[in-house]
Amino acid sequence: MEAVLAANRALYEALERGDLEAVEEVWLGAADADDKGGVVCVHPGWPVLRGRAQVTRSYMLIMMNTEYIQFFLTDVEAEVHGDVALVTCTENILSGGEAEEEGELGPLVGGKVVSTNLFRRTPAGWKLWSHHGSPVLTSGDEEDED
Repeated sequence: MEAVLAANRALYEALERGDLEAVEEVWLGAADADDKGGVVCVHPGWPVLRGRAQVTRSYMLIMMNTEYIQFFLTDVEAEVHGDVALVTCTENILSGGEAEEEGELGPLVGGKVVSTNLFRRTPAGWKLWSHHGSPVLTSGDEEDED
């Protein structure tokens, strides 16, 4: 169980560092997942992405357009069934945009995403097979019902 949770944390730590190679390392490798399917990823508001090439490209785009990101994971639950593990968690995200002036920090924005991460046991350890993130609406996102 601890190895699965460590693999889950590795994804978010790699994203925080902006380390695309480490993100790729978390996902199933080419031997376990081909570009015709294999791995699946759904970022909030995105269509379904299938295959390592599409998934890697999506993370590259996110990293290129995000100056700062930090994840505070809560409600982390894991289940292991043979060679498959399911991790659910809430991603409490703090991210920053581009600063108006060089040398300054950009505005920080908070968000919340509920994620389901599905892992497969491989000879190289637990690897991410599928990630699905759904945004959580907060009271500030709801329309007034008056």
